[in-house]
This record gives sequence, C-alpha cells and structure tokens, in this order.
Amino acid sequence: QVQLAESGGGLVQAGGSLRLSCAASGRTFSRYPMGWFRQAPGKEREFVAAVTWTWTGTRPLYGDSVNGRFTISIDNAKPTVYLQMNSLKAEDTAVYYCVLTVASPGRDPGSWDHWGQGTRVTVSS
Repeated sequence: QVQLAESGGGLVQAGGSLRLSCAASGRTFSRYPMGWFRQAPGKEREFVAAVTWTWTGTRPLYGDSVNGRFTISIDNAKPTVYLQMNSLKAEDTAVYYCVLTVASPGRDPGSWDHWGQGTRVTVSS
C-alpha cells in the first residue's frame, strides 16, 4: 500500500511564496516519477509539475500556467517531492495533490497510479 502525505499548504498573499512537500511511504520507491496536480473549485484537475528520472539525473516538466514560477525537486533518499511556488497569483488557489506512478508519467491524471489526499493553497489578491 502506498501513502502520499502532502504538507505546506496555507494562505498567502498574491506575489508570495509557498513550498509544498510530499513524502511517499508504504513501499520502497526508488526513482519513480512523482509530481503535482491541482484542482480549483468547479474546475478539472490540472497538471502542475512532474519530475522523472534519466540516466544522468532528473528531468522536470511543468504545466504552462506555472512554468517559470514553480520549481519541482525530489529527494530520492526519503523519497520526498517538493514544489516551490513563487510569484503566486489568485488563480493558483486550489487543492494540490501529490502523485506517483510506476508507469510512464504524463499530463493526464489517468497517467498516475497513486494520489495523496491534497493540501489546500489559498492565494488572496
């Protein structure tokens, strides 16, 4: 059984920053893709970012709406994935979900096998 535990959400003013964390537990994971989706009220789940493994290290992938403002990173020893969110906007307000897959990751929510419970991020304008 896999558990993904997110933390770090909260209330922040527009222009501010937050750092989300997600720790995986329950199995021994090594070099599996991990990432983040978000869902705003009344909207579909949206791909935010993911990190995959290559022969030389990791490769990040970002959604268009966060590219240049958010940074994803991973500590494989734990394993824990982080999402550093800078220059936050009101439209970033959503529940953010941590994801992990043992298959090929993608921007489609169906690409991901495991989901956390979510952490709420609220950006006030």
